[in-house]
Amino acid sequence: MSMDFKRKLPIPKDIKEQYPVTAELANVREARAEEIRRVFAGESDKFLLIIGPCSAESKEPVLEYISRLRRVQDQVEDKILIIPRIYTNKPRTTGAGYKGMLHQPDPTHSPDMLEGILAIRDLHLSALRDYGFTCADEMLYPENHRYLSDLLAYVAIGARSVENQQHRLTASGIDEPVGMKNPTGGDLTVMMNAISAAQHGHTFIYRGWEVKSSGNPSAHAILRGYVDYTGRSVSNYHYEDLMQLNELYAKSTLINPAAIIDTNHNNSGKKYAEQVRIASDVVHSCNHNPDVRRLVKGLMIESYLVDGAASATDHQFGQSITDPCLGWEKTEKLILDIADKLK
Repeated sequence: MSMDFKRKLPIPKDIKEQYPVTAELANVREARAEEIRRVFAGESDKFLLIIGPCSAESKEPVLEYISRLRRVQDQVEDKILIIPRIYTNKPRTTGAGYKGMLHQPDPTHSPDMLEGILAIRDLHLSALRDYGFTCADEMLYPENHRYLSDLLAYVAIGARSVENQQHRLTASGIDEPVGMKNPTGGDLTVMMNAISAAQHGHTFIYRGWEVKSSGNPSAHAILRGYVDYTGRSVSNYHYEDLMQLNELYAKSTLINPAAIIDTNHNNSGKKYAEQVRIASDVVHSCNHNPDVRRLVKGLMIESYLVDGAASATDHQFGQSITDPCLGWEKTEKLILDIADKLK
């Protein structure tokens, strides 16, 4: 076995100087961060929608999608706070397949990590500069968080990563809210332990430094369904599941009890159109019980310009090349319906 060390990549400080955040943009980010923080602290009853494509494969369709979200956000701002998904690195169960813009800024070309780093920072910066959105990304590689740390509104830690110590400790030292997904096998204890680790301070090694974190008070749960021992998808978004999670929080010493419900993945069995029904079901549960409404801070929805998914070589503009997504017409209607139904 061997590894070919191709080239030394620039450190995050250098990339940030190449794609800087101006003082004006920093103020926009800070205002957004405070608004989102108030949701997780229970000081605001706005409902979060972390919404967007399964993977951001190209700048132009992603920004077109975000421009449409901007118009809808202005219509529902009294009830809903939208955080666009710009997911630039993707976990692969077997290691094969498209790993995201970080690896392949052009999904039809060979991997180029330097160009990928530049592309993901440029895309997140464009969303902030052109549309006033700070966005969500998945923390697949904890050491890469610093490349985007001054731009992000939200970080998700995936079902395959949530048991990893480095993910948990890194989450304890970042500013933005971090959602911990339940693992693929569904054990909520694992997720709750991850939240606890992220909410407490630690001393650990990060990017060659000994660092000390103070804990992240906005670390919280994401329910995304799971796979049972037979390989069958099992959902965990129902009223009974939400009440169970509420009880787990009540028995814990965790602060700011909160959950985001992922409407796709194993909750939908990857049947993307089911996300509309699942979202409606969760909103109904919130309206039915104030305890559930206090717990559930919002939804995570996979959505893009065009329904479904296709390969990188034959997909339409704005169609997912990873998991299937809701198209724009269904997405816009869903957002407006959620705003209408929320009490």
